[in-house]
This record gives sequence, structure tokens and C-alpha cells, in this order.
Amino acid sequence: MSELRLTDVRLSHFRSHLDSRLILDGRPIVLYGSNGSGKTNILEAISMLSPGRGIRNSKVTEMIKTPEVVGWKVSAVLSSMGVQNSIESRIEPSSNRIVIIDGKIVPQLALGKLFRVIWLVPTMDRLWVDGSESRRRFLDRLTNSLQPAHGSLLLKYEKAMRERNFLLREGVGELNWYRALEDQMASAGAEIISNRADVLNKLASASSSSETEFPEADLFVQNLTDEYLFDTVEDLRDAFEKFRQKDIKAGRTLIGPHRVDLLVRYKEKDMDAKYCSTGEQKALLISIILANARAIIKEFGNPPIILLDEISAHLDKERQSDLYAEILALKAQAWMTGTGSELFREIEDVSQQFSVSQTEGYSNIVQVK
Repeated sequence: MSELRLTDVRLSHFRSHLDSRLILDGRPIVLYGSNGSGKTNILEAISMLSPGRGIRNSKVTEMIKTPEVVGWKVSAVLSSMGVQNSIESRIEPSSNRIVIIDGKIVPQLALGKLFRVIWLVPTMDRLWVDGSESRRRFLDRLTNSLQPAHGSLLLKYEKAMRERNFLLREGVGELNWYRALEDQMASAGAEIISNRADVLNKLASASSSSETEFPEADLFVQNLTDEYLFDTVEDLRDAFEKFRQKDIKAGRTLIGPHRVDLLVRYKEKDMDAKYCSTGEQKALLISIILANARAIIKEFGNPPIILLDEISAHLDKERQSDLYAEILALKAQAWMTGTGSELFREIEDVSQQFSVSQTEGYSNIVQVK
């Protein structure tokens, strides 16, 4: 049983859930039901108890239950080492997202100080064959899980870059404006680069120092612009200045931490992930998520909440068994979804299992074990 766990979760007017409640005891959680029943919506709701836009990267307004359109609320009790906190994430119509901890409105980043949430969802199965933007978002999500302030740095960098791009497109020639924005980008960018490198080192350590049945993944960051290498504030500031004329012609910033890719290799086979089989690609993803969980335990002292949507896809029986064993060893509260209870028969005695169905557009949850 996990020492860090959500014990009372409620979804109000969240996507297909009008008013759903789960009372939990810390064991892994299995949600099964037909496609479209609302299983993934539950995982998305849990992901909204962490900073950011959740597992679907959706706008908060898209999560509102229709046709009621009265906003949505996700609340839970977090139990950790004998201490309980009430947490809530919600929006009202035409308002921004509000986070409340123990009755007080707080910034989203405050959630990351209490606990961490990580996930693996089916859309990530294409991560190694899609474009670099998807892999870069994945890299930054890994980094956020171990460096909660990383998201604020990204926002600061992207805001300054948007303003610089506006100057570039408009052909503005005022050098002081460029230099002011480039100073901001260089300062935030150097920290972004440092955070990413630090987290990749921690993931490598967590992967190599643990026994696992999943393949070890080597992760590297590659600059998409090879003409200039940068690590420090000075390097970045110099690069932005040297590339300014090229950027003016392009109308956008061509160099910086937003222009990198995450490369992943299957270590044992020395093979790029994009050339691996579908099953191997899935196994590599799971390996990275498990390493992420181990690194969080080492850094944070508690396991994260782990969300695994349709986790059995592309896994044979042996791999499924290995995954369940890893989750139990981590003592993490893992949330797993699948179309049928038979997929989780191996852990039916050590997990809470819920049947999820939908009637006339409303999801229903029934505990069966």
C-alpha cells in the first residue's frame, strides 16, 4: 500500500462525469469498461491535480460537462506520512483555473510541492516517430516532475521569444529592444538547458542502478541547429545576437532551447527507438516512466501518482506481469485502465477494481473489488 495516496476523489461536471466519487485505500487502481465509457476522463481529472494541462494537453474549457456548462471541479484528499491535505482544481464558466489547497487559493506550482503525477497514455506510443515538438514536450514533462519550477522558466522564455519574434517579423531595428528580450531568453534558457541535463542524469542513474525487466533507454538532447552550441547565459546571448539577421529573414527565432530534440536509444541493442518494433517502443516508454518514478522517490522521498491509460496495449502477458510487479515494488498508487477485468486478473487480489460504464452520456463507476 502506498504511503502517498489519494483517498477520496470526486469529479463534478468533468467531461462525461456529472458527479463521480472514488473512495481509495492506496492500492493500485484498475478502471475497466468499454471504449468511451469515461475511464480516461478519470485519469485526466487526476492529472488536473498537478500543474499544467493534463494528460490530453487540453484547454480547461474543453473539460466542462455538456450540455450543463457550469464549470467543473476535481477534488481529493491527499494522505502522506499520516498528514492529510484537501486539494481541489476547478473552473467556473468564463474563468481561469483555480487551485485550492486546504481551503486557500494557491498557484498551480504549489501542487508540485505536495506530490507528483506522471503518466503514460496511448498518444505517446507514436512519440519516437512523431516530430521533435512532441519529444521536447515529453522531455519538459519529465523535467517538471523533478524540477517543479521548470514550467515557469518555459513560460518566461516563451513569452520573451514571442515578443522577439514580433520584432523580427515587423523588421524593427531598435537594438536595445532585442537585447532586453534576448537577456531574458538567455537567462531563462540557460536554466532550462541545465534542468534538462540534470534530469536526464537522474533518469540514467535511476535506470542503471535498478533491476528491471524492461529495456534500459539512453536519452540524449540534440540541438536542431548545429551551427552553434550553447550551454551558458553568455553562450545563448551571443548566439541570439549572431543569429539575429538570419532570424529577421525567417521571421522567427531559429536557435535556443526550443530548438532541440530528445533522442532515445535501446541501450542493449544500440538502436534508435524509432527503428524498434512497436512492442519495444512501448517497453522503452514504460522503462522511462519507471525510471522517472524511481528518481522522484529518491529526490522527493515518496512515489508519484502514476496514470497508465490502456496500458496493456502492445504488451504481451509476460510484459504485463513484469509491469504489475514493478508497480507493486514502487509502492505507488497507480491508476490503470483497460477494456476488461481479465487484463488485470494477475493483480485482482492486490488492487481496487472499478467498472466504468456510460448511460445517456453520463459515466457511472461501480467498485467490484
